[in-house]
Amino acid sequence: TAQNVEDLSLFKERYSVPQQMRSCHTAVTTDGYVFEGHVPAKYMAQFLKNPPSDAIGLAVPGMPVGSPGMEYQDKFMPYKVMQLNKDGSTAIYATIESPQQQL
Repeated sequence: TAQNVEDLSLFKERYSVPQQMRSCHTAVTTDGYVFEGHVPAKYMAQFLKNPPSDAIGLAVPGMPVGSPGMEYQDKFMPYKVMQLNKDGSTAIYATIESPQQQL
């Protein structure tokens, strides 16, 4: 179910998305996991299949060219999928160096 909220920053704060990990989209599962930005579906599914005990979700900060939904011609900018942890810290969950790694 999609919901358009008036103030997205309040929504991101409610789900503990760190300021430096924020992007343009926020998704929250029925289990309360948060996915911020252009996280490839492949990594969402992998995370949800076996969520790390200390994690609240995943994020792709900013809007990297070539990430899902940010395709532009044949351009691609490598990026990292970051794990958001309950204690507010982050860790690299995946490093995406080619468009094929997103599939």
